[in-house]
Amino acid sequence: MSTFSVLIVEDQSRFREAFQHALSRAADIQLLGIAIDLPQGRQMFDQTQPDVLLVDLDLPGGSGIELIRHAARTRPKCDVMVISVFGDESHVLSSIEAGATGYLLKDALALDLSAQLRTLRAGGSPISPVIARRLLMRLAKAPSSQPAIPLVVDDEVVALSEQESRVLHLAAKGFTFDEIARFMQVSPHTVMTYVKRVYRKLHVRSKVEAIYEARRLGWLRD
Repeated sequence: MSTFSVLIVEDQSRFREAFQHALSRAADIQLLGIAIDLPQGRQMFDQTQPDVLLVDLDLPGGSGIELIRHAARTRPKCDVMVISVFGDESHVLSSIEAGATGYLLKDALALDLSAQLRTLRAGGSPISPVIARRLLMRLAKAPSSQPAIPLVVDDEVVALSEQESRVLHLAAKGFTFDEIARFMQVSPHTVMTYVKRVYRKLHVRSKVEAIYEARRLGWLRD
């Protein structure tokens, strides 16, 4: 069983206690410490270098988004899980753009926190269902992903379909293929069909390679 470390940054005592209690029962999770405000959180993050940062957004001394940006800049391999009372589009998108890879609402803490963090470390993006629905609605309302401009790749003219482009964009945001299937309301098999087509067109063999190549070609923006 692979172990990983967690730093909690939360100013409300009842949530600190709940998080600590939840993680204390997990043999594979090492709690490095708990900070109660932004300055202490940043100091402890730099000192402990955790694998996972569990952070609230509304903190004494500033916004947790500042710490998320700091984590993304100084320790990019650290996964960031936001746990907040704020579920509006502005806070969610700002957190994701800053580098958060998971977002849970505090009223959803009946969920197994340890299991959510394990999913995060395994490459998933745990998101409260109500937030996932809002993101899906936003994607649905937004203009359709513009089909990629045909480009020459290894002497071949290559362009992605709208569905292939959408899968690639969601994958680049950190969503798993199963999550993408739910968002697009198609089967995981269908998503994997799109993925295989993208791999074939870009001459790659993995999601990381596909995202890198798509960014190099200008199909994705950081």
